[in-house]
Amino acid sequence: MALWGGIPSSWLKFIVPFMFIAAIGWLIYWWTILYRVDASAIDQLRWPWQDSEDGNGANRLFLAYCVFMIPSMLWLESTLFHMNNDYSWTPILVIGILTLASIGNIMLGLLAYSAHQDGLKGANMMLAGAFMLSIQVVIFDGIVWNVKFPW
Repeated sequence: MALWGGIPSSWLKFIVPFMFIAAIGWLIYWWTILYRVDASAIDQLRWPWQDSEDGNGANRLFLAYCVFMIPSMLWLESTLFHMNNDYSWTPILVIGILTLASIGNIMLGLLAYSAHQDGLKGANMMLAGAFMLSIQVVIFDGIVWNVKFPW
């Protein structure tokens, strides 16, 4: 229960199902990218504020993936490090890691949104997957957990 921090145990029955929804959203997003979308279409992924397609969509997708996945791999270890050490900077580390994971999730959603704007086949599934993932990552981990954890 220590890793749940200040989250009341009565909330767990609400939060845990969204972990599974987030996992399903992750699978939907990447199933669509890997198996339903043409490689040439992936190269045309853009940010919503860009007008032209420059062929760097795979690089943008990789960047969003890294900004999401690398912090996601480190948040548990950073939290344990914070709990086991009494350094003043460890809360900043944990909050920063979860914020980066949230930003990466938002980046994945922005790529899906621009794909939807461009009429890419499967873009709606990418949007749904990014949204399902964001409920857990952005709302519960990035906001609620950071606010409720007893720093």
